[in-house]
Amino acid sequence: MNAALKSSLFVMIAALLLSACASVGQPSKKIDFYTLEYDPPQVSNESEKIPFTIKISRFQVSPLYNSNKIIYRDKAFARNEYYYRKWRANPGDTITYLLKRDLQHSVLFKAVFSHEDGFSCDYLLAGAVDEFFEQDNPDSWEAVLSITIALIKENEPDVGKRIIFQKTYRTRKPTLQKNPKSLSEAMSLAMAQVSEEVIRDTFQALKTVR
Repeated sequence: MNAALKSSLFVMIAALLLSACASVGQPSKKIDFYTLEYDPPQVSNESEKIPFTIKISRFQVSPLYNSNKIIYRDKAFARNEYYYRKWRANPGDTITYLLKRDLQHSVLFKAVFSHEDGFSCDYLLAGAVDEFFEQDNPDSWEAVLSITIALIKENEPDVGKRIIFQKTYRTRKPTLQKNPKSLSEAMSLAMAQVSEEVIRDTFQALKTVR
């Protein structure tokens, strides 16, 4: 190896080492996590209580939104994501947890369990998150939420009688500002509305089958 080649290699190695040292010394960019926050809907009816138990299965999620990254739509046929702004949990886990919490808080049913509980139940509430994204319009942003649920009677041998009802709930809420915090607030409002509608429909459906 001649002297010129050795010198070139030395310079390259030194440059790589300096670059690596500089990278180690710099802190990685902070990731901000967001979640939904709202008080459980007030839909209690003290004069009536459904004498059935309900279990909520873990909601499935559309492949487009099955991630804890915040997904946004800024043009047709496109879905993009933020790298440093994420949801604290997957939308399926978030929706499942909030629905269970809100159904329990309503005290309209004998008991409400999650899919992780080992208890048997009278009815199963299964569902899927169809849409969970930020819609970027030229002048505004919106939180878009859509879920589909099915109320299923457990231990019913007649398949035709197992499905009590199936329904899709979809809503959009405008954000006050164009930032993730406002998106979280708007998505929380959307979820509060959907949750209240699910509770009322479930109550009415089970009221008629008693």
